[in-house]
Amino acid sequence: MDLVHGKCWSSSKKDSWKNTLLLAYQSLGVVYGDLSISPLYVYKSTFAEDIQHSDTNEEIFGVLSFVFWTLTLVPLFKYVFVVLRADDNGEGGTFALYSLICRHAKVSLLPNRQVADEALSTYKLEHPPETKNSSRVKMVLERHKSLHTALLILVLLGTCMVIGDGLLTPAISVFSAVSGLELSMSKEHHQYAMVPITCFILVCLFALQHYGTHRIGFCFAPIVFTWLLCISALGLFNIFHWNPHVYQALSPYYMIKFLKKTRKGGWMSLGGILLCITGSEAMFADLGHFSYAAIQIAFTFLVYPALILAYMGQAAYLSKHHHSIHKIGFYVSVPESVRWPVLAVAILASVVGSQAIISGTFSIINQSQSLGCFPRVKVIHTSEKIHGQIYIPEINWMLMILCIAVTIGFRDIKHMGNASGLAVMAVMLVTTCLTSLVIILCWHKPPIVALCFLLFFGSIELLYFSASVIKFLEGAWLPILLALFLVTIMFVWHYATIKKYEYDLHNKVSLEWLLALGPSLGIARVPGIGLVFTDLTSGIPANFSRFVTNLPAFHRILVFVCIKSVPVPYVLPDERYLMGRVGPTTHRSYRCIVRYGYRDVHQDVDSFEAELITRLADFIRYDWYKTQGILDTHKEDATSGSVSGASSNECRLAVIGTIPAFETDNSLQPESVSIDFPTIDSITGIEMEPMTIPQRKVRFTVENESEIDVGSEMEVRMMEELHDLNEAQQSGTAFILGHSHVRAKQGSSLLKKMAINFGYNFLSRNCRGADVALKVPPASLLEVGMLYVV
Repeated sequence: MDLVHGKCWSSSKKDSWKNTLLLAYQSLGVVYGDLSISPLYVYKSTFAEDIQHSDTNEEIFGVLSFVFWTLTLVPLFKYVFVVLRADDNGEGGTFALYSLICRHAKVSLLPNRQVADEALSTYKLEHPPETKNSSRVKMVLERHKSLHTALLILVLLGTCMVIGDGLLTPAISVFSAVSGLELSMSKEHHQYAMVPITCFILVCLFALQHYGTHRIGFCFAPIVFTWLLCISALGLFNIFHWNPHVYQALSPYYMIKFLKKTRKGGWMSLGGILLCITGSEAMFADLGHFSYAAIQIAFTFLVYPALILAYMGQAAYLSKHHHSIHKIGFYVSVPESVRWPVLAVAILASVVGSQAIISGTFSIINQSQSLGCFPRVKVIHTSEKIHGQIYIPEINWMLMILCIAVTIGFRDIKHMGNASGLAVMAVMLVTTCLTSLVIILCWHKPPIVALCFLLFFGSIELLYFSASVIKFLEGAWLPILLALFLVTIMFVWHYATIKKYEYDLHNKVSLEWLLALGPSLGIARVPGIGLVFTDLTSGIPANFSRFVTNLPAFHRILVFVCIKSVPVPYVLPDERYLMGRVGPTTHRSYRCIVRYGYRDVHQDVDSFEAELITRLADFIRYDWYKTQGILDTHKEDATSGSVSGASSNECRLAVIGTIPAFETDNSLQPESVSIDFPTIDSITGIEMEPMTIPQRKVRFTVENESEIDVGSEMEVRMMEELHDLNEAQQSGTAFILGHSHVRAKQGSSLLKKMAINFGYNFLSRNCRGADVALKVPPASLLEVGMLYVV
């Protein structure tokens, strides 16, 4: 389905403060659920074994100082003031950074790039003056193919760590919230009740995913807002009641004292301290749903102060309680009179935080799939109004099983914290590296600026990352193992996808071969529409020649359909369809390139089929009026060549949309067409030249209707073509897809043979088929067996 992208960021300057504050409030439930519940487990994880809380309070004050400066430097300075500005048309996340880099430098491994894609509204490529040094960095990146692969692996690694965070966050959040029962139950009862209760809540959480968060999302923001007020009030109470001078511990001096006293134990405890910034990446990843100002206001004026007060309050309480009977944790600092209400709010807040990261996992897997980096899975859009609300059944149940396994296997916050901390820091390191490239390539800042950003924030994150890696045997092995497994799957799938495309490119057949097919060769044209799906943007795919060889007939209306992804977050519906002819008008063959962004959700087959035929009819009208000289051409940069020949038709494509016609003056865009005549729907056409031909800008206008001879031969032939299309639609539509088997060519290395012959084919057999991913009805499906030797 095509959804309206109501982006608040596009008109942020016009938005009133009231709307901005409302967005800031709504962002609490989506963006800050994970970050706001970190006080539940930070101190408990930090003081698990590596350091002990002593009467001098140097340990607790040192941890508080580390927490304060970590929250200040990473979420506040790095994300709010720098990274959030590296948005891709208002979208954030790992793929947004990668998309920006790919548009400003030729480092993408996607093979079907077209110059036509640069005319998209969301491409938004500016060309300010580049410095000599930034151009040099760009040249080095573009020259070495190995750097392209390394960049993709870095992005995939960050993606896999986000998926790992989606597995670990629900487990540690719910487990920490439920741990408050330990103060109201005996040790024996608590030991046997914690894990079952946590597992029950997790099962309920994942079982409700298919309803979509929009059905219960209205209560997310109030829950998180109530939780933030709760921890703020508790923090203020503990500060004034137990230790009003705890603010002195915010000085960096206490960090130095802490490390001098605890030495190796203090360094290893950093793996628990870093949990205070879990969920910070969500501020950037969920930027597309809110505005930059809304996220900035919510964090700066509510979330950040609430978290600081919460940590200071816990430290103030612990500074006056040194006895061993008091366990380090959140609930010990909660007054007994309000412990049960706080426990209830904490559990609800942990569920909200878990929900946000699960939805984020669905989104990033959908993005990976759109870029050919993940096996095909079924994506269900759960809301007709809210863009981006998706549900992936296979991933949901896998996450549920793994979450329950982690809960049962670890059964303590220490091991879960070690695993979660490593995943969080790995994602942040990837974001820091990619943002450094954005600073050079996209913002055109001197490389020294990017280097300073990388060294400053990278050194902080590497310090925490090293403290997590050292605990490999104590839980940190899980995200590493999961990331290696997922990166292998994603890279093998992407590698085989590229090789299949190259095979198709080298084995496509010529247009002359298609035009020669006819009764003289025993080839019949049968009623109906044949949609031949291919990855090629030009030429006749080999699977169609295989189809005609085995079944000497094809449909009266033939459409070669290419579903391609472009490095933009989304494509406007009116720019989605690129239409063109394949051969002369009498052959009734067409090419349709359907473009999607990495955050777009593909249409249902019924709406896709109906819209494709509607756009095809619009293209037929447009093409007849243009090619027969009805349109008056106003040349600006160059003359427009004829499109009546077969070769011209094969290289010229037009964007067919439903918005009112427009004229463009942007010299960076390819040839643009503006049509407005009353006899057909309003059509927007943008002619795209092949990459070897210079881009041109042409405006077309239509003469008065009275000057058009409706009884002319052109009108009759156009109506005949539209009549043929209508009759073919009534006869039915067949979807022709390739059913591929891939095999490594002889002489390939053992590693390649294992990756292709076993890895890719196993994934291909056990993931969703292309027909399911494209939502093709089985009754209309024709599969053509293809063997790829790559």
